Amino acid sequence: MTDENQKPDDADEVTPESESTDSPQADAPEEAIDAEVIDVDDELTVDDILNAANAEIDDPSSEHLADLKRVTAEYANYRKRTEANREVERERAIGSAVAVLLPVLDDLDRAEKHGDLGADTAFATIAAKLRGSIAKLGLEPFGEVGEPFDPQRHQAIFQQPSPDVEVDTVADVVETGYTLGSTQLRAAKVVVQTPA
Repeated sequence: MTDENQKPDDADEVTPESESTDSPQADAPEEAIDAEVIDVDDELTVDDILNAANAEIDDPSSEHLADLKRVTAEYANYRKRTEANREVERERAIGSAVAVLLPVLDDLDRAEKHGDLGADTAFATIAAKLRGSIAKLGLEPFGEVGEPFDPQRHQAIFQQPSPDVEVDTVADVVETGYTLGSTQLRAAKVVVQTPA
C-alpha cells in the first residue's frame, strides 16, 4: 500500500537542474536581453508626440504650409467641379423629362396658328398653364422669322432664293427649337431664304 503522504518518485520530481536547456532564452546572451530593454526605453511616448505636434503648430515648416495650400486648392477645385457637374446633371434630368413634352408643344403651336386656341376657351387656358410650367423649368423656345440662319441652332428643311435678303435668313419656322439652360434640346426646323 502506498501512503498518501509519500513523496513522488525522484524521477517525477521537477527540479531546476532537470529543466530543459533547449529554450531560446537559455541560449540567449545577456547582451540581447539588454538590447531589448534599451529599445523599449527609446520608444516615443504620448507626451513626445504631443509636444512635437504642438511645436509644429507653433512654428510650421514651409513644407507643411505648401502641402496645406495644395490640399486647400485641390479641395476648392473639387467643389467647383462638383457644382458644375451637379448643374449639368440637373439640366440633363429636366431635359429628358421635358423632351417627351416637345411634341405636345408643337401641337399647341400648330393649333394656335390655325386659330384653335381662342382667348376664352378651356383649351387655351390649359395650353397657357402647360407653357408656363415648362418655362419655370427653364425651357426657352427659339427660332423666329427674320433672324439670321445659324446652322448650329437651325435645321434648314427648305431653301428659297430671294432678292430681298443679303444673308441666309429664316423665312418660316416649321418646328420651334428649344434650349434648357446651356443645353440645346432641339434645333429649330426652318425654311431659309438665301440671297438670289
